[in-house]
Amino acid sequence: MWTSALAGLGFGLALIVAIGAQNAHVLRTGLRREHVGLVVAICAVSDLLLIAVGAAGVGTVVAASRPVTVVTTVLGAAVLLGYGALAARRAVRGDDALVVDGTPGVDGAVGRAPGTAAAVALTTLALTWLNPHVYLDTVVLLGSVAAGHGDARWWFAAGAGVGSVLWFTALGYGARLLRPVFARPAAWRVLDAVIAAVMVGIATGLVVDLLAP
Repeated sequence: MWTSALAGLGFGLALIVAIGAQNAHVLRTGLRREHVGLVVAICAVSDLLLIAVGAAGVGTVVAASRPVTVVTTVLGAAVLLGYGALAARRAVRGDDALVVDGTPGVDGAVGRAPGTAAAVALTTLALTWLNPHVYLDTVVLLGSVAAGHGDARWWFAAGAGVGSVLWFTALGYGARLLRPVFARPAAWRVLDAVIAAVMVGIATGLVVDLLAP
């Protein structure tokens, strides 16, 4: 069982430690100290639920349903494109910065006011539950690998769940180490440009895969 749990931990981290919609959002809120605990909790709990669903074998049923695949892919692509457009707008305007230890960023920039908890929570939920990649990774792919562990599949799922909690916690709260860098508006413009490119790339890939014969 410990072998399966460790395998799940490694596999879960391999899937999640990559720049994507969720991770970019967690990093951004962590840098701004914008309801970090709430964001981390939503992402971690959502992952735990999806991992459990995958380990239960639901992923096979979902993957076999063309209508469900089409709807989730279209909705997910729309959400990613919308988030990417907002990031691109911020990158072009360049009016974002951080207040570090009560001191405005260089050039006197103070950046946007923190978003409300409700707004941040809704964005996090949308980027999690309307992102087809989350289902492909946790429900379908991880669920399939977990099934290969037979009776120990729940230990595999538990290991993957631990990896998810550790990662989101480290990303959300560890982002503060980069705050001095992001006191400069130029650093935010680069980050937002990268986020916009990633979102558009993921959304395009989803649509292309959907239209592929």
